[in-house]
Amino acid sequence: MKKTTLLVLLILINSSLFSQTEKEKVLNTVDKNQIEGHIYFLSDDLLKGRATGSPENKIAASYLANTFRGYGVLPNPKTGNYYQEVNLEKITPPSQSSISINNKVLEKLAILKANPIDFNGNAIHLGFGLESDYKGKELSNKIIIIKAGNSENQDVRTAFRMRKEKIELAKQHKVLGIIELINTNEQTWGYIDHNFNADKIIVATKEDSEKKESNFVYTWVLDEDGNIGTDLESINEVPISLMMSAEITTPVISQNVIGVVEGSDPQLKNEYIIYSAHYDHVGIGTADKTGDTIYNGARDNAVGTTTVLSMAENLAKYPTKRSALFILFTGEEKGLLGSEFYVENPVLPLHQMVYCFNSDNGGYNDTSLATIIGLERTTASKNIKDAAIAFGLTAIDDPAPEQGLFERSDNVHFAKKGIPAPTFSMGFTSFDGEVTKYYHQPGDEAITLDYDYLLKFFQAYVLSGRNIANDPNTPFWVSGDKYEEKGKALYNN
Repeated sequence: MKKTTLLVLLILINSSLFSQTEKEKVLNTVDKNQIEGHIYFLSDDLLKGRATGSPENKIAASYLANTFRGYGVLPNPKTGNYYQEVNLEKITPPSQSSISINNKVLEKLAILKANPIDFNGNAIHLGFGLESDYKGKELSNKIIIIKAGNSENQDVRTAFRMRKEKIELAKQHKVLGIIELINTNEQTWGYIDHNFNADKIIVATKEDSEKKESNFVYTWVLDEDGNIGTDLESINEVPISLMMSAEITTPVISQNVIGVVEGSDPQLKNEYIIYSAHYDHVGIGTADKTGDTIYNGARDNAVGTTTVLSMAENLAKYPTKRSALFILFTGEEKGLLGSEFYVENPVLPLHQMVYCFNSDNGGYNDTSLATIIGLERTTASKNIKDAAIAFGLTAIDDPAPEQGLFERSDNVHFAKKGIPAPTFSMGFTSFDGEVTKYYHQPGDEAITLDYDYLLKFFQAYVLSGRNIANDPNTPFWVSGDKYEEKGKALYNN
């Protein structure tokens, strides 16, 4: 009995010593001054918000690549440098567009699908443009005018969610175009205008349905007080004029930044932990009340980028049993483009990637926390919680599920392939207030951050990664997770 007790004590002591050693390795590399230096550089006005495809975005990529080089991180195994070229296309909206209904020119248009058209004739008023509205009607080569949403909800969120369904129905009935009436306020319309009428970027290799539609057009029209829709309720055919010039497509080359550190264990080094973040931001936009037009993106996502740099420096000095693949993505703000491109063009086999430890941020409102989107969805949750506690923080799961944050960052493309992929974020208990004050705003600058908190946050991330990478048990999705079956297929479980 005494021998058994002594053995248990020795195991506990050795375990404690190992944990302390891992913590010491973190303390030896994660430095507050260096953290500040990275964040201040990446969010400097000179980088003009790091917009995807911009020269300033390339400067940021060069800075990150050379930081990897300086740490001794190995380059992208496919290219021999630290870059993966990401082939994109910039789509510039039509320079000319106009709509009149019943001889009334409408000023506020949002173009969802563009093609050259010059139409003068009658449009068909078709309710909400749903399947029941099409019954018994011949609408080939017709323009239809529809109300937003459905009979239960006519708000913008519902209209946005239903747009694909309405497009598919229109295509099935060979409709030439849709004009949808959106009853909302000027502020919300401003967001709509920015989303649909600005340049957009897509992955060049992506199969884009717009390229296959030779003449289909789809526009939203602001009907702020609902008068247009009311006037049309009793009318079947409506005289309209619809003119639109062609959109312009331009090739864009951007870069994912990639590095590798080999693991120390002869067997486990064949398994990789991905440490990822996006380094782009939204560039230059509407001025705030101070006149500032540069959206610096200190929180989103110079912090996340620096988190991965901290991991890279630590692992280059103290490798873990499993290998590490570092990926800093471009194009996240344009629709998760860099990660979308990567999972279809991986530099190492995806089945060797056993975990993707992403880091992305909007802001924080509680400096006692680290908020991990998807914390309880993988078997590595204890590794993360223990690391947070070691540096005086508490790890919590997503407090704002209504925001759909798991699906809104680069981790989701890896999850869809079956790779367990949570996102490590600064502490927040709600996605409002101090978070939205800075989220996608010009005021998101390095000087506004709490670096004492960030030091603990970065230390917790690095120790979390070390815990996961040294754990003899390979991490996986918890039973019943949405992506569990994808994971089983990927890993042949």
